[in-house]
Amino acid sequence: MKTFFGVCFLFFCAHINAQIDTTKKRVVEVSSTFKPSLRETAKINMNATPPATDTTKPRLQYNLPDQNLLFAYQPGNLKPLALGIDTGGRWDNNSYIKAGFGSQRTPFLQAGISFGDGKTAGLNIYAKHVASDGKKDFQDFSHTNVALSGFFQTSKSLEWDAKLGMKSDQTYKYGFMPESLSFDTDSLKQRFQTWYGRVSFHNLEPTSFGLSYAPEVKIDVFSDNHKNTESNTYVNLPLEKTVGKTFAVDLGLTFDLTRYKPNGKTAINNTAYYISPAVLFRTPNINVQAGVRPTWDNKSSKIYPNIMAEIGTPDKRFNLIAGWVGYLRKTTYEYLASFNPWIWAPATMKNTGIEERYIGFKGSVGDHFSYSTKVGFNKLTNQPLFINDSADGKSFIVVNESQMKVLHYGGEIGYNVQEKFSFKGGISLNHYMNLKDNDKAWGLLPLEMNAAMRVQVLKDLYLTTDLFAWDGEQYRKKNGDNGKLKGAFDLNAGLDFKITKNLKVWSQFNNIFNKQYQRWNQYPVYGFNFVAGVIFAFDQKN
Repeated sequence: MKTFFGVCFLFFCAHINAQIDTTKKRVVEVSSTFKPSLRETAKINMNATPPATDTTKPRLQYNLPDQNLLFAYQPGNLKPLALGIDTGGRWDNNSYIKAGFGSQRTPFLQAGISFGDGKTAGLNIYAKHVASDGKKDFQDFSHTNVALSGFFQTSKSLEWDAKLGMKSDQTYKYGFMPESLSFDTDSLKQRFQTWYGRVSFHNLEPTSFGLSYAPEVKIDVFSDNHKNTESNTYVNLPLEKTVGKTFAVDLGLTFDLTRYKPNGKTAINNTAYYISPAVLFRTPNINVQAGVRPTWDNKSSKIYPNIMAEIGTPDKRFNLIAGWVGYLRKTTYEYLASFNPWIWAPATMKNTGIEERYIGFKGSVGDHFSYSTKVGFNKLTNQPLFINDSADGKSFIVVNESQMKVLHYGGEIGYNVQEKFSFKGGISLNHYMNLKDNDKAWGLLPLEMNAAMRVQVLKDLYLTTDLFAWDGEQYRKKNGDNGKLKGAFDLNAGLDFKITKNLKVWSQFNNIFNKQYQRWNQYPVYGFNFVAGVIFAFDQKN
């Protein structure tokens, strides 16, 4: 039935569609005009709320370095120095002129002038002259030094350094015995003059291959008033290559050439050169160097060790140091005269070989105290010693000790509080033994002590003190017996007071206790003496 009605409905629809008139045109009737529009969006309402006031106090952390003295540790060597002339402090980083006069008819003049910015270029002029007349006959001396030094940096990350200067020292051989002897002034005069020049350069940053280099050339021309001359040329070519972050390789080549011409005698050529290959291991807490130093000393050769180690705590408060090193120290007329100015010109030159084994430690305690100490065992070959001549003792003869051993102890302490107080003291103890050619270590000090202190008494008033003390040297008497000088104790003090921005007054008092002692046999030092004057400091406009 349902099927029947469905068929009838379809038939009826088809009949109606067939009767529609298709000849009429199609018309679209528009009942209204279309106006497109966008729907309004909902507005975002922003209610600004100011932040709450932070009332908590900030905690600022500052990492300040310790205000202590950092001592550059160096292996001890056997170079006892003659007592220098004490002077008051000077203003650093300023040009200045310092002048004064003292009780021993002592004129004193010192000047330093600086040019440049001090960072990329700089030129310094330095000059000093001091002289004194002692109470004994011929107990006079004078010292003059003039130097011109400078540096500049190039655009290729290089820094050049150069220095040119002259120094002159004059004294007299006043230590003759008996004192009733008479001599011409010219026969007692000792005048030494040195012209010197230095040129070096180094790269400020390692190259792309990790290389760092610093070649250096030094030339000294030395002479005395007895027509003895000497020229010294020193060439050093160090090279270092870094390997990674902790390793480096060193390869240094050094030439040390000396030509000594005694008056009326054949010239002596003293030549030494050596290479210093080494491997370095560096971390924040460990620094190790291991290498050798093959050395050619004129016609002989030797390989010295070159091993050093430093192991420290992360805060650098304690560092253990140890080493086994060897090197050659050139024996020149210039070196001997700076050590003892009353010597005869040497007839021969033998360089000193030094081999050191040492262990020690250094570091700091707290923020102001620092320390350094070590003990070592040294072996020396061809060490120069000094004995009085057998005539009147006023001149010293240089003799050679082919082999000796030294038990050494050295230490330093320091305490520093800003610019208000500073103290530094040191001790050096040497026990000379197993000498092969001489009975004693003539002219070498077995014990030396020194101390220096600077105190700010008032805002513009500073007090400085220096202490020198040592145990007397061994010397040889005319009859060949051994003798020993008494010890020395020399206390000095100085004051400097700022009057205006550019003007200071200063004074220096030497040998305050008027101690009579001798550094060299038959040569007593000055007693109490003082020097006073003014300092004018100024800024040099660049």
